[in-house]
Amino acid sequence: MSAKVIDGKAVAAKVRERVRSEVAEYADANGRAPGLATVLVGDDPASQIYVHNKHKASEEVGIRSFDHQLTVQTTEEELLGLIERLNADQAVDGILVQLPLPEQIDPDAALAALDPRKDVDGLTPTNAGLLASGARGLVPCTPEGVMELLRHEGVELEGAEAVVVGRSNLVGRPVASLLLGANATVTTCHSRTRDLAGVCRRADVLVAAVGSPRLLGADAIKPGATVIDVGMNRTDDGLVGDVDFEAAREVAGAITPVPGGVGPMTIAMLLVNTLAAARSANP
Repeated sequence: MSAKVIDGKAVAAKVRERVRSEVAEYADANGRAPGLATVLVGDDPASQIYVHNKHKASEEVGIRSFDHQLTVQTTEEELLGLIERLNADQAVDGILVQLPLPEQIDPDAALAALDPRKDVDGLTPTNAGLLASGARGLVPCTPEGVMELLRHEGVELEGAEAVVVGRSNLVGRPVASLLLGANATVTTCHSRTRDLAGVCRRADVLVAAVGSPRLLGADAIKPGATVIDVGMNRTDDGLVGDVDFEAAREVAGAITPVPGGVGPMTIAMLLVNTLAAARSANP
């Protein structure tokens, strides 16, 4: 029997509708809507699409958008100056600096300059440190989207064996911390893991976030496991995940597709974070 396909678009739509209602309540109580500022440096087409989609989603739920587009020649000093002004702007509750940045700008310096209370991507050293220590600040959007999908599917994480393939600061490390916080037993795999398929095959919950097309096949899936595929890889066959979807769905109990699985959740959780940041500033 084929696995249940987890509909990320449907789950994201429910999250957005919930945020829309809560944003309206916040605006009534505070006299203004939450504000999200995006900063795009350069003219990377993919980044332009991402930022456009974030603004569109924000406006649909009633969050006010502030769009800052800087040229590819922008210096690090100029970017840090803008971030400083946005940190001080009371109309701005969340700040998102779109990555990647041009080579003359150190992304770590840009992220470190953000007020952690407005860091809706959850990538500042402060928010990363809080999450790693078991506390909660603002959590990276994609990992939190993974957890929202698992909650929606009613996956029992306490005591479950979870395997995360990938150890990036964007997804792998934070999603492992979130799973630990949910009392799962967590193994993190990476490029030097021995017998990767064998380790993955132990997982009740498998999260693939390594950026290697169809890396994990049916032999890496425990029968009945829940498989969350974060991978977004462009190939001659189109967009594919880190999991061989057609092979894995014959073994797994539930699985996310690519596209249409984790992807829609990222922007939905950005909206959640922006509202959370606004509430934190105006309790």
